[in-house]
Amino acid sequence: MKTLTTTLLASLLAGLALTACSSTSSTTTEPEKPALSLERIYKDNTFKSERAPYFRWLDDGSGYTVLESRSIGSNIDTEHGVTGNDIVFYQPDGSGRKVLVTVEQLTPQGATAALSIEDYQWSADGNWALIFTNGQKVWRHRTRGDYWVLNLNTNQLYQLGGEQPPATSLMFAKFSPDSQKIAYVRNNNIYVETLGKSQVTALTTDGSDTIINGNFDWVYEEEFTITDGFRWSPDSQNIAYWQLDASGVKYFTMINNTDTLYPTLTQFPYPKAGEQNSAVKVGVVELASKQTHWAALPGDNRDRYIPRISWAGTSDAVLIQDVNRPQNTNTLRLFNWKANALNTIYTDKDEAFLEWFYEAEWEQDGSHFVWHSERDDWRHLYRIARDGSEIIDLTPGNYDIVDLITLNEATNSFYFTAAPDHPEQRFLFKGTLDGSKPVERITPDAFAGNNRYYMSKDASYAMHTHSRFNQPPVSQIIKTDGHSTITQLTTNAELKTLLAKEVLPSHEFFTVTAQDGMELDGWVMFPANMDPTKKYPIIFYVYGEPWGSTVQDSWGGNSYLWNSMMTQQGFIMASVDNRGTRAPKGRDWRKSIYKKIGSVTVRDQADALDAMAARWSQIDTSRVGVWGHSGGGSSTLNLLFRHGDKYHVGVAQAPVADIRYYDTIYQERYSGNPNTDPDSFTQTSPITFAKDLQGKLLLVHGTGDDNVHYQGTEALINELVKHNKQFEFMSYPNRSHSIAEGEGTTLHLQTMKTQYFIEHLKP
Repeated sequence: MKTLTTTLLASLLAGLALTACSSTSSTTTEPEKPALSLERIYKDNTFKSERAPYFRWLDDGSGYTVLESRSIGSNIDTEHGVTGNDIVFYQPDGSGRKVLVTVEQLTPQGATAALSIEDYQWSADGNWALIFTNGQKVWRHRTRGDYWVLNLNTNQLYQLGGEQPPATSLMFAKFSPDSQKIAYVRNNNIYVETLGKSQVTALTTDGSDTIINGNFDWVYEEEFTITDGFRWSPDSQNIAYWQLDASGVKYFTMINNTDTLYPTLTQFPYPKAGEQNSAVKVGVVELASKQTHWAALPGDNRDRYIPRISWAGTSDAVLIQDVNRPQNTNTLRLFNWKANALNTIYTDKDEAFLEWFYEAEWEQDGSHFVWHSERDDWRHLYRIARDGSEIIDLTPGNYDIVDLITLNEATNSFYFTAAPDHPEQRFLFKGTLDGSKPVERITPDAFAGNNRYYMSKDASYAMHTHSRFNQPPVSQIIKTDGHSTITQLTTNAELKTLLAKEVLPSHEFFTVTAQDGMELDGWVMFPANMDPTKKYPIIFYVYGEPWGSTVQDSWGGNSYLWNSMMTQQGFIMASVDNRGTRAPKGRDWRKSIYKKIGSVTVRDQADALDAMAARWSQIDTSRVGVWGHSGGGSSTLNLLFRHGDKYHVGVAQAPVADIRYYDTIYQERYSGNPNTDPDSFTQTSPITFAKDLQGKLLLVHGTGDDNVHYQGTEALINELVKHNKQFEFMSYPNRSHSIAEGEGTTLHLQTMKTQYFIEHLKP
């Protein structure tokens, strides 16, 4: 790589010299626009976007609160000063500023520093604030730390956890609905405190390294995106919670060679595909008796998942989503814990898999709930009666809803985003909870592109953020009725002015057809002033798996800028969503990849390349590159190994080289179980086809990756060596799945990837 770096440096210096000569040879020539560079993008943060302030809507919709930094003390430049955040209220139009909590109030008695606010909550009665501080990572989220409560009437500030609470030991503290108590998890047990007192009551006592109450193991957090494992009852008298028994789950070990003189080990339970899961069950504990009532679910608790639970409107019953291990059946069971009765009220099934598990949104009286389902081949919202006797499709039509934003019983309304006509875009829609009126689009035509909404609880106002593929985000607070702007939050005017001075590519969204007729969406970026008579190498960015979509009409930040930089170097840049990606294109689109990720998915990519080359003669099919991360790294490997006649250079970052090494929940959902479906795993894993590598491969992985283990890349290396397949490899010591930790890591990785494509595709 040293020779390549020297060559690139010489080329850059030559380019700079030519620029200098041209700018001094004529006074009439306009100065050349600056070239994008890795340093400007990743080191200097030249193109950093302006972000809207992080705020919280108040429940009554009267306004929102934000954190504002302030310093106090006689001399804030000395060690005697205190700096912290006030919590400040604003009306939706930005007026009516009022400080609700001050730095002084958040400075413990005798302390030299105010509490650093990582998160905060208000009690329902408005008398208390709950502050989370000193957060530490558990798996990948900062969910363990210290909690303090502030009485807004008396200014009493104290730390939760008892008179001498252990430091950074509490998780998921939250107020009871009646604002009288707070519950939290410590050492895998659930505790409760009465506000204003330091008396702590343990509601569970059997928590251990393997018995997990109110919390989750690694795989639940990663694949079901849940961390908080308990729910207050509406009457504040009981708590429903998950218990996981991780005994018997095999431990994975990671080695850290760099932080200390001698290596250290990290071990955690990680069930790989086909291996034993944690047993899971749900119970309701009464605060008065501290007795837990367990739901007697039928079958083996190690071969089921419970991805969601919720109180069924009232405090009489808990809705349990009981999912079988293959994840193709979700049985909704009402657990009447007082009578120790279970009733099945609804079942979702699919021949392949259920694409995701959404929260049931209950009406306050518990008579109905709103539910996501693909029962008619599209992801729709349904209003279902408590006993399952009535099911109403609230969003009929041949389109998917993308996200349910909020619902409001008082106005018989709900809001959601969807993209009925343009899968790369997102718009806001409104429907009626009783299904009495057809849905209507709220987002005006002027906001074509990507639209995101953070709505007040009563849905009267929203923070609206709009962006497009080549347009940075703009944020404003809108009045939902009429979508009228109340106050502008961000414009990114400076960034837009800066981008206007750059030589940026043209781009196009397109659709091509796979060999079996499936329509595939993509985007392509062409160099500015591209010569239509010449051939250009092309680089594809690929993901290709069900957890993401790369083809979206939204601002990509540094990714967009890197792609633009590569077009300045003479590349065409592109991305295609193969079937199975998280695009709003219906059940058949998503489920057609069952047991075929890595085969039909990459075939789609190859078909798209052929169709694009036929449409744009400028694409040089003898110089095709591809790169991706995680699932995209796996797709990159499969494209090089299985379609080496079409893809010549690839950079695979943190790939799953052998899907047998990945976790149960994700991999079995899409690929079956390796114990019963071995061919599914063999015929879709890149490692099976490593012997067929023809082109140039750069393999990259972090050794501290707790998600996609470095182990899989080592297995792939052995297979490539076995068949004398030459490749280049870079390991980043102790970096996690993102390969982002450590000074200079991102710039180094991006530089290496850039140089690799330039060297081997020769733009």
